[in-house]
Amino acid sequence: MTGRCASPGSFDLPPWGASPNSRGRVPIFGCTYRDRVSHFGWFTRFYEGCSLDLRGLLKALSRRWPTLGVCLVLGIGAALAVTGLSTPIYEARTQLFVATRTGDDTTQLNEGQSFSQARVQSYAEIVTTRQVTAPVVKQLGLRITPERLASQITAIAPLNTVLINISVKDTNPRRAARVANAVAQRFSDVVERLETPRQASGRRWPGQRPKDDATSPVSLGITQEAVAPVGPVSPRPLLDLAAGVLGGLLLGTGLVVLRETLDTSFKTNEALGEFLKLPGLGTIPYDKNTPKQTLVSVDGGSKRAEAFRKLRTNLQFSQVDDPPRIIVVASSLPGEGKTNTSTNLALSLAEAGVSTCLVDADLRRPSVAPTFGLVRDAGLTTVLIGQARIKDVMQQVGDGLSVLASGAVPPNPTELLSSARMAEVLRELADTYEVVIVDTAPLLPVADTIGLASLAQGTLLVVRAGKTRREQVRTAAESLERVGVRVLGTVFSMAPAPKGNRYGQYGSYGRYGALPTPRTSAPREDAAEPLVAGLPGEK
Repeated sequence: MTGRCASPGSFDLPPWGASPNSRGRVPIFGCTYRDRVSHFGWFTRFYEGCSLDLRGLLKALSRRWPTLGVCLVLGIGAALAVTGLSTPIYEARTQLFVATRTGDDTTQLNEGQSFSQARVQSYAEIVTTRQVTAPVVKQLGLRITPERLASQITAIAPLNTVLINISVKDTNPRRAARVANAVAQRFSDVVERLETPRQASGRRWPGQRPKDDATSPVSLGITQEAVAPVGPVSPRPLLDLAAGVLGGLLLGTGLVVLRETLDTSFKTNEALGEFLKLPGLGTIPYDKNTPKQTLVSVDGGSKRAEAFRKLRTNLQFSQVDDPPRIIVVASSLPGEGKTNTSTNLALSLAEAGVSTCLVDADLRRPSVAPTFGLVRDAGLTTVLIGQARIKDVMQQVGDGLSVLASGAVPPNPTELLSSARMAEVLRELADTYEVVIVDTAPLLPVADTIGLASLAQGTLLVVRAGKTRREQVRTAAESLERVGVRVLGTVFSMAPAPKGNRYGQYGSYGRYGALPTPRTSAPREDAAEPLVAGLPGEK
């Protein structure tokens, strides 16, 4: 089934929970789309990748600053190494003027000027020929070949001039000056000899001097002799350092862009919501102390505690007309914070006075009982095989929270969790408690959660920030949709804390996360009892 684009940024699709024949409008990234794969996940396969604009690029650079820093250090190190290991090169320059032997007539002078400008470009090509370099090598006793000397010589003839600039590079400044002057003198002799007309009486052999009346129409004079340069032309430390910094920044930026392009994980809760077309019910910030302190009840004013309270509130108000009593908490893969979300959500509900039961249905690697320090040997599996009743194995944690541990690990967890007996246990728990939170196994590695989720009244999908890939989230969501599971929303776990001021994106209101300690004082006998209690800190 394919859809037709009605307008840019919209697509005619069935709305949530509607039949395939009904029509609705769901925003997508563009107009081209493939076949339907989910009633809550019309995934835009063509537009899953995100193009980085300037703001996105700056965020990516700030998020991956170690990569940029390493590349910058490498670029600076390479520049310093090139500067330190390079041999200094000196350059000596000399200049020649091309003159034409003409009369005093103005017309002849103009013709000679045009003749010189037309010839000077060809003269510049003669400087590096063997006729010039071979005698210079022999004259100065250089220990290089004429071809090697030619590679060190550069001749440039500026346009509309009769000047030829000759530069010679060498590791010795004095030798560079001697070579430049010798090349200029030899070059003048070669050009004048080549421009000398042949004798009319016969052929002139190589080495034979022309007659006195055979003179060259041009003459080359040295206008500026070469002197030993004071400083080298290469390496240039500042230029090399600037090039290293620029190269390091470009390399780092390229690597960051490449990693951002290849990284298909979610960085924000908004991106996750746009991808799945599901409400983001909560964002749980990452805390390095979470492995040591999984439960947030011992620190009721922390950011994680407030995040779970927001999750509790969003969950309660997102389904006002049909509130779910049995909620399954699932994730795509292990290590995404599924059990942490289940336990702390149950604690938050109990804190609000809601009678809550937490069930550990992860029969592969149960973690709820160790988290609370409870007995794990008797629990859900004990009830499912008929060896005990629910009230016999139920354990209490504080006020209002009951925990049904996993029990012994069975050899057939998939069959037990999708059995009719499991459905009866969930119904019995729902009749006893207001909310039943069920912690399950990951969706992709095993099939335990698929059958169990169909018995519940709603499912929360936990996605780890910067870790879970889009393809994994899509596969997990599609597996839930195929069995008709009602997905309530997503939980974005282990999200990085907002950067900026100390209170994050909420400004000064962030200080409400830390509750003030109330102060007590002795009442004054002459003071009248106030009608309305003042706020903390008011006088």
